[in-house]
Amino acid sequence: MSGIEKLLEVMASLRDPREGCPWDQQQDFSSIAPYTVEEAYEVADAIARDDLVGLKDELGDLLFQVVFHARMAEEVGCFDFDDVAADIAEKMIRRHPHVFGDEEQRKSGPSEGSWEEIKATERAAGTDSSALAGLALALPALRRAQKLGKRAGNVGFDWPDRQGVRAKIREELDELEAAVGTRSTADIHEEFGDLLFAVVNLARHLDVDAEQALASANQKFERRFRDMERAIADTGKPLREHALESLEMAWRAAKKRVG
Repeated sequence: MSGIEKLLEVMASLRDPREGCPWDQQQDFSSIAPYTVEEAYEVADAIARDDLVGLKDELGDLLFQVVFHARMAEEVGCFDFDDVAADIAEKMIRRHPHVFGDEEQRKSGPSEGSWEEIKATERAAGTDSSALAGLALALPALRRAQKLGKRAGNVGFDWPDRQGVRAKIREELDELEAAVGTRSTADIHEEFGDLLFAVVNLARHLDVDAEQALASANQKFERRFRDMERAIADTGKPLREHALESLEMAWRAAKKRVG
């Protein structure tokens, strides 16, 4: 028995209405979805830590989520795991004509923009033909914003260069300041979101992945802050009791030590 066959058998046993696990029996697509997202993040975390042993384990957890969803779909007569595997295989073949196409397509090699063109054709064949179709609502907001901007740009709705985006950022910052002046929570929330969206579009024009850039900034801040905490702990005085000027000096020292 192959590994995947064994896993599918385990899943079927867990969902068995008579002898299965009560918790697994009670789950549905909505209740399992948060676990699926969490497992995907744990895969990314193992990769970020260069933990290949952990990566194998996390990929297994993520695969289990796929098997779980497929099993629930099979139970209602919609599709099964084999359908999922077959569909993604066909999709990858369709999107890689330079690998799986005819001799002429293979000789010509991959062409710039062909991936997006093929995806656009697939979207047009669906019920939602919008250029924005298929962008998951559950994506991290920064990543989804960047994808929305890219999709819109692919059909010509975009600034001609990054100077236009920078002007838009200044405009949104002014509007945020005006909203702060009104003290309207709803207006502040809306304008702050517009500012973030504009900044993400600047990232796109600079060929920067906004999600990865912010993740790197988070890691850098945490690295420096923890170093600063350790240095201040040596003074015997709690961090909150230090003056802001003292903290700023400690912060600059931490930047020099840990980068």
